[in-house]
Amino acid sequence: MKNSLRLLLSLCVFGFVAASASAQAVRILVVDLAQVYDSHYKTEEQNAKLRTDEQRAQEELEKLNAQGNDLVEEYTELVEGAKNPALSESAKSKAEQDAQAKFEEIQRKQNEVQNFRGNTQRSLQQRIKNFRDILLEEISKIAVDVAKARGTNLLIDKSGPSLLGVSSVLYHDPAYDITDAVLAEINKSRPAGMPAAAAPSAPAPSVEEPAVSFPGAR
Repeated sequence: MKNSLRLLLSLCVFGFVAASASAQAVRILVVDLAQVYDSHYKTEEQNAKLRTDEQRAQEELEKLNAQGNDLVEEYTELVEGAKNPALSESAKSKAEQDAQAKFEEIQRKQNEVQNFRGNTQRSLQQRIKNFRDILLEEISKIAVDVAKARGTNLLIDKSGPSLLGVSSVLYHDPAYDITDAVLAEINKSRPAGMPAAAAPSAPAPSVEEPAVSFPGAR
């Protein structure tokens, strides 16, 4: 009798849980936030600005490098001049002092180039990070609004890998992907006349090493 009551109670509990789960069925949608970010018109605008600033920084770096090369040439001339046997001791001493002063100027220019490159690199990377953080927050809010309007109670970003290094979504029915819908919502505020082509996300910028570098004088 006790066993029968326990079985009946278990069946009732199972039936209640099953009914509750059915009544609260989870509706899941997915979105590719990386694709939305890459195709966002604000990303295109930011990329254009970064390319312009990178080019200006590269031109300034080449200018500094050219100045350094000129200093090396001047130093070489001073060193060679100090070797002239026709010079008096005082003249030779003066030439050696001038060469040493030029050598120190070369070192200062090298430090200037390195500092400029490093500061520019960090500045550009920080700009990218700040922009990405702000835009992803904006995109996420729009994606959530689109998902809620479709009656979902769970939205998953499929763009990033899991802790195991694989995609966080192994399979999904395309009908549950709202990436295009989110892009359509975003493009409602796209400036008139702006090309609709998507642009890739900006890579971490780098101010390249100059084609010709000036070494420290030996």
